Amino acid sequence: MNNGFVRLSNAPVPLAADPYLAPYRGALEERSRRMEHMARRLTGGEGSLADFASGHEYFGLHRTGSGWVFREWAPNAVRIAVRGDFNNWEERSEFEMKPLEHGCWELKLPAGALHHGDHYLLKMEWNGGSGDRVPAYARCVVQDPVTNLFSAQVYAPERPYAFRNPVPPPPAMPLIYESHVGMAQEEPKVGSFAEFRTKTLPRIAAAGYNTVQLMAIMGHPYYGSFGYHVANFFAVASRFGTPDEFKELVDAAHGLGLRIIIDLVHSHATRNEVEGLGRYDGTRTAFFHEGARGEHSAWDSLLFDYAKPEVLHFLLSNCRYYLDEFHIDGFRFDGVTSMMYLHHGLGKAFTSYADYFGPEVDEDAVCYLGLANRVIHAVRPDAMTVAEDVSGMPGLAASQNQPGGIGFDYRMAMGVTDMWFKLFDIPDEAWPVGWMYHELCNRRRDEKSVSYAECHDQAIVGGKSAIFRLADAAMYDAMHVGSQNLEIDRAVALHKMMRLATLGTAGHGYLNFMGNEFGHPEWIDFPREGNHWSMMHARRQWSLADDPKLRFHFLADFDRAMLKLVTEHPDFSACVPQLVRLDESAKIVVFERDDLYFCFNFHPENSCFDYGFEVRDGVYRTVLDSDAAEFGGFALRTPGEEHFPVDSQLRLYLPCRTALVLARRDH
Repeated sequence: MNNGFVRLSNAPVPLAADPYLAPYRGALEERSRRMEHMARRLTGGEGSLADFASGHEYFGLHRTGSGWVFREWAPNAVRIAVRGDFNNWEERSEFEMKPLEHGCWELKLPAGALHHGDHYLLKMEWNGGSGDRVPAYARCVVQDPVTNLFSAQVYAPERPYAFRNPVPPPPAMPLIYESHVGMAQEEPKVGSFAEFRTKTLPRIAAAGYNTVQLMAIMGHPYYGSFGYHVANFFAVASRFGTPDEFKELVDAAHGLGLRIIIDLVHSHATRNEVEGLGRYDGTRTAFFHEGARGEHSAWDSLLFDYAKPEVLHFLLSNCRYYLDEFHIDGFRFDGVTSMMYLHHGLGKAFTSYADYFGPEVDEDAVCYLGLANRVIHAVRPDAMTVAEDVSGMPGLAASQNQPGGIGFDYRMAMGVTDMWFKLFDIPDEAWPVGWMYHELCNRRRDEKSVSYAECHDQAIVGGKSAIFRLADAAMYDAMHVGSQNLEIDRAVALHKMMRLATLGTAGHGYLNFMGNEFGHPEWIDFPREGNHWSMMHARRQWSLADDPKLRFHFLADFDRAMLKLVTEHPDFSACVPQLVRLDESAKIVVFERDDLYFCFNFHPENSCFDYGFEVRDGVYRTVLDSDAAEFGGFALRTPGEEHFPVDSQLRLYLPCRTALVLARRDH
């Protein structure tokens, strides 16, 4: 007897199944045609797009069998000289680049002319001016500790790093640990790749995550930009270490069974000119749009011209470079909403399907995103791509086999975290659990998504993490075990419940920001003039979670337990949550997924005794209880208790502000 409960597949349905897209089928087909046309234009109808995306093997500095070859693209330049440690920073004729066709420049040097560790810059000249430039394709860029100036560095170690560990297979459900290498250490300093590898990666693996998302990997001059004002796209941020040290980090992660994805910032670039691409060859239009279209007013940055083949060559090669060189396992594309619309999503409410089509959409950017996914998946079929889009663009995470499919594997379910933080402004007894459940499950059926209760965005200076919103000042003096504080009791209980509800309803993946699993306090604030260059809020206080006398470890233990639960159910992400009971007055939500029954009582005061709801026949055992003593709860229920339906009804004791998961099995 199944009482009407059916386990439905969570597999994406065809994009065409959305009836609201019927009027726009022509526009979707045109997007696909545009992508095919641009792919043919870039390849000339010969070879693959992945082969085309190998500019990093042609441009930049490379050691050859007989010496060195250095190439750059600077169409407006009239003279380029390479100067550095090797020529006393002088402009010498033997270090002048020779012009080739199509704005390319080349310099060939004998083997002894350059050495590993040499610093260098380009002296770029154009009609009416000149200036120093870090090469656009530089693979290593370092900052002088005395002058704070940046320069390229020859990176050619005698014994390059050799990868040892195989890449773990893609997980059925990516459990993503969003991380920042620099702020991953407890000491108030900039952490390194080596420290992250030895100290942080083992924590992530032990916590039950299977994927690490690394922020701020691409070279950025200003540390406080969180890595989102990129200047050096082919150079990893040297403040964290060398390229080989990053390779060793990725390799170590693979050895622990962790996959690595990085934030890919192709939505904009820093304005910096010497170390960045701003006015690279004396013009802004080499890489970016001219005029207002080339500037992002809110981010103070420059916007790429995605219609330009040379720009596409640069960006697509950038995608392939990190796959080839560092063996990473994919990308989280940052700022996709900003890319896809000429208004960049600023002050825009997306209320109609018409908002996804028409003159406000940057179809060149949409086309680029599709081409990028094509390249990435051709080079690494197992690679994962995730789109950060708040607009809900249809087709973003749909297969390119469908009209209008852009090809991302997942999209971020950004509405979930917005929902939680809106609830924090509402009295607990007024929380609309029906709206809550709707928002948790509100996603396009034709696309995969990654849900999260909070990420780094909520805690950046000016904001607060979820635990800090819930507990506020009480965190400073009432988080010790045994403390009796109603604010902390509430914060700890809701912190666990919101995470379990988010994971339990997550479409196909789940994300957590580094430290939030144990309720890391306060906010994130990188060193800057406004805080007297302090690093006290650009670190992670792991000792809080390690201290058995504090409550933080209860939150970490619960996080680990809930991840373990879904991991032990390999079909979990393939099933759709099925609502069993929604009781607005009692603030109770019950849903079933893969024979797991998730029961939530969000009421701040009212516990429910002998609460009944309809279930299938079987035996129901308690497998997770947010109120258990091991998770810092009041232990009001018997651990591992089994329940048997009577007349298709299961009756439970549901204490207020607790969550319970029951596993069903046949008799």
